Amino acid sequence: MALMPYGPFFGDGLKKELDRWVEEWPTIFNQTFRSLRVDVYETGEEVIVSCDLPGLEKKEDLKIDVESLQVTISGQIQRSQEIKREQYHRQERYLGEFHRNIPLPAPVKSEGVRASYRNGILEIKLPKEHPGHRRSIEIDFE
Repeated sequence: MALMPYGPFFGDGLKKELDRWVEEWPTIFNQTFRSLRVDVYETGEEVIVSCDLPGLEKKEDLKIDVESLQVTISGQIQRSQEIKREQYHRQERYLGEFHRNIPLPAPVKSEGVRASYRNGILEIKLPKEHPGHRRSIEIDFE
């Protein structure tokens, strides 16, 4: 009986692994999109979050929640034209719900936040919460 070498490139091990990866690809792609690509940067007075979000058709499909050190962006991308699945030859654009919690580099105020959506880009400007300056407290002493 002859000995056969073993390794990932021998036999059908590689084929099984590739088949598994191809089956999971749509899930991997959707999770990547759902995470939303964002840029977060700050100026002297505010923290700015910029997010690629193409395909929104209504303001009601987007929700933004602000906490001191976090912004949450969630919503749903819908298409106004209904197309049956069997009519598609290729479908690469994402449809459905998305959700992302974004940690912020500095504490922000929830009042005075401004958000705008233009050309598929969401921009959120959050005013920084400046820590109070130290001051002396006068004591009533009797």
